[in-house]
Amino acid sequence: MKFIGRTDEYFEIVNIEDSNIDRIKEPVEEALSIIWFEEDGNEFTVDARDYVFNKDEIITLTGFHNVKINKLGQAKYLRFNRPFYCILDHDSEVGCKGVLFYGSARLPIIKPDEQDLDRLKTVWKMATDEMDSRDTLQQEMLQMMLKRLLILFTRIYKSQDGYDDIELPQVDIVRDFNFLVETHFREKHAVSDYAALLNKSPKTLSNIFKKVYDKTPLQLIQHRIMLEVRRLLRYTDNPISEIGYEVGFNDVQSFSRFFKKNEGISPSEFRTA
Repeated sequence: MKFIGRTDEYFEIVNIEDSNIDRIKEPVEEALSIIWFEEDGNEFTVDARDYVFNKDEIITLTGFHNVKINKLGQAKYLRFNRPFYCILDHDSEVGCKGVLFYGSARLPIIKPDEQDLDRLKTVWKMATDEMDSRDTLQQEMLQMMLKRLLILFTRIYKSQDGYDDIELPQVDIVRDFNFLVETHFREKHAVSDYAALLNKSPKTLSNIFKKVYDKTPLQLIQHRIMLEVRRLLRYTDNPISEIGYEVGFNDVQSFSRFFKKNEGISPSEFRTA
């Protein structure tokens, strides 16, 4: 079921199975998507990394992710584009920027408990039912249901990811850091660069991140660089020197040392593996 507005607004909510699995692969410009797995043993390759997702796990994806579906049972699928609802312009409403979308190199995997599932199923059904409406308020109602889902997903993920251990101002710092890394990782590689953008000291960032992640701010920056490099090595034919330059390295030697330190093999070995 799809909603398409007069000015290219796009919203889709559908049940996925073998017969319509190609729906996930259909390109939609500036789209964000959510997959809610309803069976165990779903095998995906996302940005050259293999994952197995089980029942009632939920993932969020942007158009930047390269996704290969190796095995998929039944799943719920939701997708919307920026004209329908822009999470950047409405961050104060849903707070998912830098958490569910446009965050660090980690793929968000949401794992709701039974109480969470009851809430999510209720709102998801309301959104699905609203797709049958054909009045002038349909878009507004769908946006309302989407916002409720995004808020619930964000709360669940924050709770499981350690955000409850820090105060609200520090949560915003983590979210803003993640988003800034997503925006600037190609040219800014030092923690001090992001500390300056946030008007904080590198030490302050390190102390906050110790409470949330098992990685330092520098490691998160490097992981985001590595994510992009893996994508380029695996899914393009660009020369290795060009890939290094694209992510901010001035010479192939320093890029190769960086890659091997983080991956354990050289860029050329990774490309041919």
